[in-house]
Amino acid sequence: MAGPVLSIENLFVDLPGGADRQHAVGGLTLSVNPGEIVCVVGESGSGKSVTAQAVMGLLPKGQLTRSAGRIVLEGEDISHVSMDRLRDLRGTRMAMIFQEPMTALNPVMTCGDQIDEVLSIHTDLGSEERRARVLDVMRATQLPDVEQLYDAYPHQLSGGQRQRVMIASALVLDPALLIADEPTTALDVTTQKQILQLIRELQQRRGTGVLFITHDFGVVAEIADRVAVMRHGQLVEQGPVDEVLRRPREDYTRMLINSVPSLEPPARPDAAVGEVALRTTALAKTYGGTSLFGKGRVVKAASDVTIEVRRGETLGIVGESGSGKSTVARCVARLIDPSSGEIRIAGVDIARMGQGELRPYRRKVQIVFQDPYRSLNPRRSVGASMVEGPMNFGMARSEAERKAGELMVLVGLKADALDRYPHQFSGGQRQRICIARALMMEPELLIADEAVSALDVSVQAQVLKLLDDVRRRFDLAVLFITHDLRVAAQICDRIVVMSKGQVVEQGPTAELYAAPKHPYSRALLEAAPGRGFAFGRG
Repeated sequence: MAGPVLSIENLFVDLPGGADRQHAVGGLTLSVNPGEIVCVVGESGSGKSVTAQAVMGLLPKGQLTRSAGRIVLEGEDISHVSMDRLRDLRGTRMAMIFQEPMTALNPVMTCGDQIDEVLSIHTDLGSEERRARVLDVMRATQLPDVEQLYDAYPHQLSGGQRQRVMIASALVLDPALLIADEPTTALDVTTQKQILQLIRELQQRRGTGVLFITHDFGVVAEIADRVAVMRHGQLVEQGPVDEVLRRPREDYTRMLINSVPSLEPPARPDAAVGEVALRTTALAKTYGGTSLFGKGRVVKAASDVTIEVRRGETLGIVGESGSGKSTVARCVARLIDPSSGEIRIAGVDIARMGQGELRPYRRKVQIVFQDPYRSLNPRRSVGASMVEGPMNFGMARSEAERKAGELMVLVGLKADALDRYPHQFSGGQRQRICIARALMMEPELLIADEAVSALDVSVQAQVLKLLDDVRRRFDLAVLFITHDLRVAAQICDRIVVMSKGQVVEQGPTAELYAAPKHPYSRALLEAAPGRGFAFGRG
């Protein structure tokens, strides 16, 4: 066809009454041509995902309402078509890849059956023909052992494999339009690179138009033909990828681009001068083995991990999903029991301690998790969550409340916000609250487990600065777990690279990034998206 695959013309989507603005999307005009990838970027609340939901007809009823505008798919105005027609179009002419495949896939259906379901609904193919088509599209997405994975359930696959199953399901009927909503946000850099390459290859081979929603500018640099920047539901700027990233016209676009962490580590003073706060020796964690049901598969999640973090220092642990990063963090915090090895906090081995013995050491080690909303009790005020820990260790309520107010101000919030509940804060604000709550315990070691991976680049930059500030102010040892090499470059004094549960390399960040010795470390750095753009240099 000569015209665009998708045309969005003056689209308005209304928010419910009492929201901070009238429109989730206000007057958006945007198009996607055949064989073109258009990346839509912007902070949370900019209207990116709402736009995708409006195109697919998936706006939540009673919450978001399309009030004006046209959505034209391959020349057909689908703004007012029936739900039956929309169902016919989904999968056949347009398809969507969601951010989190584990929640998008049905946990009680095999992966093959979930792709087959699309064919059984939209075609008249027989079961053998459908199976052959499913296996073909699974091979096209570079899934291994497709005959075996056809009968596997989602939980038996890795994150990257689950995302490939979703892509296969979306592409099995060769749609003209593919919408990808943050499909690589939770993936490590090597898997992310494979998925991006896969989408680009399939899009070029099939001539599919792709609307790619992301907050990762490295991904934009890697995959986009055109870029559309959204803010508060409106289109701020759009143009070819080189033009927007290298010569942005709008201040907002420049702010977003300048917030992207650089892959080049900045000069950092030698922080490793304090006493050792954490030392692990030959730390190991093994799952599986003999059980009530016989001999099961043995998984060595961590093996022979020896690391050290000093007061005033940030040590980063990087690696792919399943490399053992979070396992090490959870062993150190004694959220799970190690199988063997030592975990010395302030010189004392806590690896074998029972819960009663551990209690005095609990306050020395605090952890900030990836999802701040799940970390905070939605039924308790922020203040109640913050004072609980110190009061359990004997601090008077009045003193705990005074300290909570001071720490709220320290992390950039107001003390009077202590009476509010988690849902009344943005994601970035909730993460600040989690950091303040951890500091309430006056820890010696702060563990940040993917603490900024779900945040927009602008909010991410603020939280990273905050973490660095509190490290210096409180002379903390920080164990920073991340799959984002750009983030690690900016905040970590030293880096530990893990693969398949083992430490393959470690050293000062600048040295390791400049000349990685291990092939796996080199592969990680080479896989980082957008290496050709000088992000984060003002």
